[in-house]
Amino acid sequence: MRTLGFCGDWLVTSCGTKLVAVHTKEDREAFVFDCSLAEKKPKQTKGDDTSEETGNDEVLAVATSASGKLLALTDDTKRLVLFGCEPSWRCISTRWVVRRCTALTFSRAEDELLLADKSGDVYSFSVVEAQRDGELKLGHLSMLLAVVISPDDRFIITADRDEKIRVSHRRSPYNIQAFCLGHRQFVSALHIPAGRPDWLLSGSGDGTVKLWEFESGRQLQSWELQQDVSAAEQNQNQVHPAADQDAAVCSVTSSPDAHHVAILCERDSSRHLFCLDSDGGTGFGPPHMLSLACSPLDVSFDQEGRLWVLMDSCEDPVQVLCCSQSGWQSLRGGSGGPELCRVMGGLKPHWSRSEASTRSFQHLFKVSYDNVTSYLQKKQQRLEEQLKRRAAQEEKSNKKSRGEESSPENPEEPENI
Repeated sequence: MRTLGFCGDWLVTSCGTKLVAVHTKEDREAFVFDCSLAEKKPKQTKGDDTSEETGNDEVLAVATSASGKLLALTDDTKRLVLFGCEPSWRCISTRWVVRRCTALTFSRAEDELLLADKSGDVYSFSVVEAQRDGELKLGHLSMLLAVVISPDDRFIITADRDEKIRVSHRRSPYNIQAFCLGHRQFVSALHIPAGRPDWLLSGSGDGTVKLWEFESGRQLQSWELQQDVSAAEQNQNQVHPAADQDAAVCSVTSSPDAHHVAILCERDSSRHLFCLDSDGGTGFGPPHMLSLACSPLDVSFDQEGRLWVLMDSCEDPVQVLCCSQSGWQSLRGGSGGPELCRVMGGLKPHWSRSEASTRSFQHLFKVSYDNVTSYLQKKQQRLEEQLKRRAAQEEKSNKKSRGEESSPENPEEPENI
């Protein structure tokens, strides 16, 4: 899984089993952490029934704290690694999780790290007591795909495969504040825009992005991305076998001033980047697509409001977009400034193209089985066969009756004298 984000002035990206961090402001050595060379899980004791964990060490999720001083990652071997990045990078702890993780998030106070896994559970890991095992916080009945904590640390917001967004109290997660309902497919992304602590943006496999007032569960706005993706594919003469498939939203992020929202969506083997611009404080305007030379893998805003895009390209793995009066412009080469040059120089030695840009959400779409239609068809066939048999029997009986009528009458028997 390829991810992009900022931890303070460090640009952080994951590439396979590696985590690479490059400082954007100073000429400092890049930090590289390879999960395949990391600490292995101790072998289980003889009386423990837990099986030996196996995995390919690929990074599954990365989260950074609000202050930019902490970073956490989890991989396919079920490691949970906590880092401190100031004044220099150091590994604080390595712990082990019960099941593979789908999302991570820090609390605003940076004293707790929440981990959502594929079984639908959320575990709480202490940041202060970095060696303590995690504790079960809450659970869903289906796979969790996203988790965030409200800016005031009061609520935990979780999204699952069954189209539900749940808002739970952080201190008492059994107490549910609200549900945000309206998506028709799995909810794959959650984001609270900066400067609007009462808003929640959600992206789904149904090709929509919705804006909520999450404490009340009230929907404020909704945008359809499916039509824009289909129009773009027609303009590029792209034909996909699953043309009726929705454009699944991969990630949603906003600029520090909350004036812009970047949305990365995926349909079949192609990815598309959209942007929402503020309409003056009451919400956001309609989405518009940003054209890119290569397929985008992830996006993130820096503190200056520039949009950094992780690309599926060995030549230009990162692209920077800046918003101007004429729209979003790409900053290339020298126009990108020394920050882009530093990132390129630090990232290229560890970068490789992703394998065939596989569809990461294919297994999450629900498949509907229409057994009613086949039942009705079989029922109609049975009825038609019964009618045919009945008609054949009636025709046979009619022939028999007509044969009896056409035969000579029997002679009368003589009377006995």
